[in-house]
Amino acid sequence: MLIEKQYQDLEVWFPALRLREEGAEVLFVGTGAEKVYHGKYGYPAEEDMPINNVRPDEFDAVIIPGGFAPDFMRRYPAVAKFVREMSERGKLVASICHGAWILVSANILKGKTATCFSGIKDDVINAGAKYVDEEVVVDGNLITSRKPEDLPAFCKKIIERLQK
Repeated sequence: MLIEKQYQDLEVWFPALRLREEGAEVLFVGTGAEKVYHGKYGYPAEEDMPINNVRPDEFDAVIIPGGFAPDFMRRYPAVAKFVREMSERGKLVASICHGAWILVSANILKGKTATCFSGIKDDVINAGAKYVDEEVVVDGNLITSRKPEDLPAFCKKIIERLQK
């Protein structure tokens, strides 16, 4: 789970807890700017490791939450590099809300069908994706959703993919 300051609290904690409930090991990967990041509503998330220490072969998936965090995350080239490498290896890449900004920065949307928060749909389209306004979209190893209300469908698809 990628984290940075001002993450959307539900979009980090709902999937993290849901995946842990299924037996997954969930690590919070931050930019290394802080040890504890606080969400938009103040909930803390402690960084397990900084992005510069992660390798795609050590993970099955990456989840990118929204909020204002993606605007901060995309300032770190290592974040886009990690997400791009995960995608190239066919590993699960999931983003919700403004998390799609990282998909844009990673340059992995060309030819894909995806959704995101409506305010950044032009960015997603300009990155080469076909935008659709649906609660969850699965295109190969990419899973995208729009907003916190979509979290049940988003998590369901992530869990289904990881159980394959």
